[in-house]
Amino acid sequence: MLPASEMTAAGAAEGERHRVPVGAMGLPRGGVRFRVWAPRRRQVEVLLSSGSLHPLESEEGGYFSGIVEEAGPGTRYRYRLDGGEAYPDPASRFQPEGPHGPSEVVDPSRYRWRDSTWKGVRLENQVIYEMHIGTFTPEGTWASAARELPELASAGVTLLEIMPVAEFAGEFGWGYDGVDLFAPTRLYGAPDDFRRFVDEAHAAGLGVILDVVYNHLGPDGNYLKEFSESYFTDRYSCEWGEAINFDGEGSGPVRELFIANAGYWIDEYHLDGLRLDATQSIHDASGSHVMAAIGRSARAAARGRSIVIVGENERQESRLARPVAGGGLGLDALWNDDFHHSAAVALTGRNEAYYTDYLGRPQELLSAVKWGFLYQGQRYRWQGKRRGSPALDLPPQAFVLFLENHDQVANSGNGARLHLRASPGRYRALTALLLLAPGTPMLFQGQEFASSRPFLYFADHKPELAELVAKGRREFLSQFPTMASSEMSKRLPSPHERATFEQCKLDLSEREQNAGAYALHKDLLRLRREDPAFALLSPRGLDGAVLGESSMVIRFFQEPGGDRLLLVNLGRDLELDPAPEPLLAPPEGSRWRVLWASEDPRYGGAGFVEPDSDETGWRIPGESALVLAPAARR
Repeated sequence: MLPASEMTAAGAAEGERHRVPVGAMGLPRGGVRFRVWAPRRRQVEVLLSSGSLHPLESEEGGYFSGIVEEAGPGTRYRYRLDGGEAYPDPASRFQPEGPHGPSEVVDPSRYRWRDSTWKGVRLENQVIYEMHIGTFTPEGTWASAARELPELASAGVTLLEIMPVAEFAGEFGWGYDGVDLFAPTRLYGAPDDFRRFVDEAHAAGLGVILDVVYNHLGPDGNYLKEFSESYFTDRYSCEWGEAINFDGEGSGPVRELFIANAGYWIDEYHLDGLRLDATQSIHDASGSHVMAAIGRSARAAARGRSIVIVGENERQESRLARPVAGGGLGLDALWNDDFHHSAAVALTGRNEAYYTDYLGRPQELLSAVKWGFLYQGQRYRWQGKRRGSPALDLPPQAFVLFLENHDQVANSGNGARLHLRASPGRYRALTALLLLAPGTPMLFQGQEFASSRPFLYFADHKPELAELVAKGRREFLSQFPTMASSEMSKRLPSPHERATFEQCKLDLSEREQNAGAYALHKDLLRLRREDPAFALLSPRGLDGAVLGESSMVIRFFQEPGGDRLLLVNLGRDLELDPAPEPLLAPPEGSRWRVLWASEDPRYGGAGFVEPDSDETGWRIPGESALVLAPAARR
């Protein structure tokens, strides 16, 4: 063990290269510096897999640190506490044997990055693609997923959103029960496999953001309380476990750990941003909200690259997406559940449980496209209280729009994709609305080629916990009357069965089998990318109107002659004669012609005709969408 003076000097030298205040950090001249926060302990020792023990020196504030010269990259270790049990490092960079096994020293500088010209991503013009590495390919690894990156880029995707990868117990899971914040799970490969995936994504022109869970930790393999009971608090409730202590006694080092974690992923993995899970359960009543600090840490770690931070927030608190200087929390965008819920009702006809306050009418969809959240402070019957806060001033791209995500597909009970629960024509029409709207569209893996594979809730837990999780899942889904019956409840797949996990793996050959659906998405994303009316939309550069019980029009304004109309009809054929709606009027000296049609036979549609006739007026075909462009009048 080095003298304290040398340890201090070595630590200072490493400060710029290692942004994490605790953990195992390799030193340039050899050896590893270990540091851990364990205020409830009197003695902490590093126990190497070789069996050797190395005591750490205590610091102020409950920290212990020291340099072990015989350790290096690849060394496996635990912390022995007060001469008793030994536990994994709370800031472990890798758990090769899972969360109960030893930690492994990782030197992030050994990976040679090839993305030096990559400048990061900005929110504007992004198309997000939510991906679960374990089910995206049959192999379920970083390497196999990386092989598909060029295809995703060619389809029009620009930004991958990876579901959580922090190490968790078991052999499969969604990732939201992570327990080792800094350790990418061993299930998908080694840490450098993750780095290589990001590197290859950048080479393909794709950004990568990571879904992180800062509101709770998983129930199995979570050893934080062995080091300090201050990590958690009972002053707040969290439906998935104990709430994290961000503002109570002893919260300083807790905040430091989570804030450092945000910067760590950006710095050591070159990620392009984060998606913060369930931010309504990140509780902080202090004068400086931890979410704002997380954002500052992540942006500082990017070192000049542009990154994107997206939040999920059930309460629809718009301040999350406002600048910190103006009293906000500095996030770039928020998931818009309102758009999904209204679209799902329009497609399926069901508005039970948390869909209660949506009717799926054109007005709702049009308002979501124009103004983001539908509920910005109005009463919400399902919760018996007001929901949301004013968000009329937020730009359209600050709202992430989607027809599918991991939660909503799984919450169908049988995990069926939305296109399998809806009329094909209506689904194509709403896909057009999703991909051409000025919000930030998000696709869930396989959605672009109408995957037939379900996405179910799966989590591999030990037997006693598995039954509790299955019971909790049944109780959650029972809010839907159609799933509350004993017959349906008995048919719900067991989350802990491996077969539940395996059937969720994508069959990528369906890109060819479902060529029409794949072409639909690619053509719409090309239109979004290349047509100035969609690609260069100015703030509030559109307006819309309801045309009938199931139909609407949106006009995208551009320079003279560059306007576009998007007609969406979710019901029967609609005849408008007369048609006293000024948004339907063509630019001077022109008439409207079909530029794109959801009922094009190439997509599996039934064909289309020009909707505007001098002789009969407007006729908008049922269950379809049309994009119209002006053409010279003959």
